[in-house]
Amino acid sequence: RCQRWVENCRRADLEDKTPDQLNKHYRLCAKHFETSMICRSSPYRTVLRDNAVPTIFDLTSHLNNPHSRHRKRIKELSEDEIRTLKQQKIDEAFERKQATQESNENNEQNTVSEEGGEEQEEKAVLLTLEERENKDYLKSLFEILILMGKQNIPLDGHNVDELPEGIFTTDNFQALLEYRINSGDEVLRKRFEMTAVNLEYCSKTQQKQMLEICENCVREETLREVRDSHFFSIVTDEVVDIAGEEHLPVLVRFVDDSHNLREEFIGFLPYEADPEILAVKFHATITEKWGLNMEYCRGQAYIVSSGFASKMKIVATRLLEKYPQAVYTLCSSCALNVWLAKSVPVVGVSIALGTIEEVCCLFNQSPQLLVELENTISALFQDNEEKGNELKKICRSQWTGRHDTFEVLVDLLQALVLCLDAVSSDLSVRWNNFIVSRAFVLSSALTDFDFIVTIVIMKNVLSFTRAFGKNLQGQTSDVFFAAGSLTAVLHSLNEVMENIEVYHEFWFEQATNLAAKLDVQIKLPGKFRRAQQGNFDPDMTSENYYKEILSVPTVEHIIQELKDIFSEQHLKALKCLSLVPSVMGQLKFNTSEEHHADMFKNDLPNPDTLSAELHCWRIKWKHRGKDIELPATIYEALHLPDIKFFPNVYALLKVLCLLPVMKVENEKYGIGRKRLKAYLKNTLTEQRSSNLALLNINFDIKHDLDLMVDTYIKLYP
Repeated sequence: RCQRWVENCRRADLEDKTPDQLNKHYRLCAKHFETSMICRSSPYRTVLRDNAVPTIFDLTSHLNNPHSRHRKRIKELSEDEIRTLKQQKIDEAFERKQATQESNENNEQNTVSEEGGEEQEEKAVLLTLEERENKDYLKSLFEILILMGKQNIPLDGHNVDELPEGIFTTDNFQALLEYRINSGDEVLRKRFEMTAVNLEYCSKTQQKQMLEICENCVREETLREVRDSHFFSIVTDEVVDIAGEEHLPVLVRFVDDSHNLREEFIGFLPYEADPEILAVKFHATITEKWGLNMEYCRGQAYIVSSGFASKMKIVATRLLEKYPQAVYTLCSSCALNVWLAKSVPVVGVSIALGTIEEVCCLFNQSPQLLVELENTISALFQDNEEKGNELKKICRSQWTGRHDTFEVLVDLLQALVLCLDAVSSDLSVRWNNFIVSRAFVLSSALTDFDFIVTIVIMKNVLSFTRAFGKNLQGQTSDVFFAAGSLTAVLHSLNEVMENIEVYHEFWFEQATNLAAKLDVQIKLPGKFRRAQQGNFDPDMTSENYYKEILSVPTVEHIIQELKDIFSEQHLKALKCLSLVPSVMGQLKFNTSEEHHADMFKNDLPNPDTLSAELHCWRIKWKHRGKDIELPATIYEALHLPDIKFFPNVYALLKVLCLLPVMKVENEKYGIGRKRLKAYLKNTLTEQRSSNLALLNINFDIKHDLDLMVDTYIKLYP
């Protein structure tokens, strides 16, 4: 784009400048752009559209003006010259201020001769005073809203249904407003001292307007850092319910000025059932509303609930069509096997995953129930205490997110069923009605043959990807070597697909043995038999049914998903991890990153010197001192004191760690997702607010009250 601008400007003297030099030392006036190229959708900033190119130039007028033919070129100023110019500007501003003060003093000494002159001057002073008081008043309102957001206080107080008829009670916002007035806020007291007690001080509409401004100003602080960093990645979490509407949480990854990889929450996007509409709105929100340039996006990942995977894959595909550099990857916070299971387009698998989550949730809600389960495990595994202790330890963790979730479930199934049966049939008052009813429902779900055969087949199919997925969440060297093992994983799965009859027969036998242990009848699902309505095929056995409806589509889907998520571009990027010195050492310093780094060539400051720089980088670590350890992660490499002498290596490492598949090494910079989970866990669905959520999750981000007030006055005069 810089090259296009230089060519259109007819500036031959700038053709050899790099994009960084042009961006740092040169500016182009807005009058050279068509008005359609300038985006003014945001009140906070005026930006050019991504495809903006200057086209308006008067290239002939200088021919008629002899003085302009030998125009001086702009030169790049040194630091000393910049300092001198700044000091001159400060001195000039000071002199102007003094002159203005003297002029005002002279004006005050003159008497106003015309009648009405004094009135006009008084009116101007009063207007200024009114504006100042209005700003102070708005600032107080914004302070209350920010406090409510940070402390996660909902705007509404008591529900109307909770109150007797005729009783008026304030909402939380108005209650805090009154408390502030009673604490001595003179600005608010003057504003409301003559207002009726049962009148709203600030309408719901005004509250909503102000909250939107708070949200945008706080988000802008993060987005400003993202833009300064240039490159970023987009990650979305599972769809959540915000006050009855489905929303998609959006997080952004970037490397800040201190060379730290950060993952920050930047807002919710209303979810759309139509994936094509969702893709358009997703792109529009990121580029137009939030002002990020997707040309700098280097990765995208979507953590999804069951049933949403295919839609988010369409969103990823549409973004890849526009921005090929935005590599579609797995997210480091989600185990590969869990992600694959959630993406399987088989209803039985989605139902099984939902049942597993409900079981885990029930036991986590009741410590007493968890103790009961541990006692049941101890009784079942008397002959194998080591296995029993391991399962008890797993039960106290979030085991539904593990790489071996289905293996754990198969091992635990008998204990879970026996424990839930005991609770649901207990006639004492030991358990409350909720736990007893949930135990009965979940015990019935776990002893359904459809559920049993589903978890056994998923356990076996995902066993081929378990080690591969575990390595992807391991150290940097594990991720590098995992990329090379994908071919072997796909080969194994293809071999399973070619011999699916043999494999399925073995898996089905395991399922029937487990069902027999639980006294569960082996049968076709009732919904399938009801759907046949007398046209039932007598040759259709349970084994054949589950092969066609479950085993075949699951294996086919997982093979295709692995190919899609680990595209050639993604694998090339992971091969570049050999830049990390510890990986380089394991490869005996015999590496060839330049072959894989082609995809990032345009992101490098000096691509022509890459080969020589990589050679120096290898030599540096190969001939290091005996007491010097090889940096094991990208985080350690980015914080090396002499990394600045390797600008291309730094740029490559910076882009590589942005890939969502790479974990955030320093936990304190990846707390955006944890805070999001905490907000959703601690806030009732009907009390959730997308505006307040951003303030709560990003409570430590600085905020500019004056900017918020000025923006509000500008938008709602």
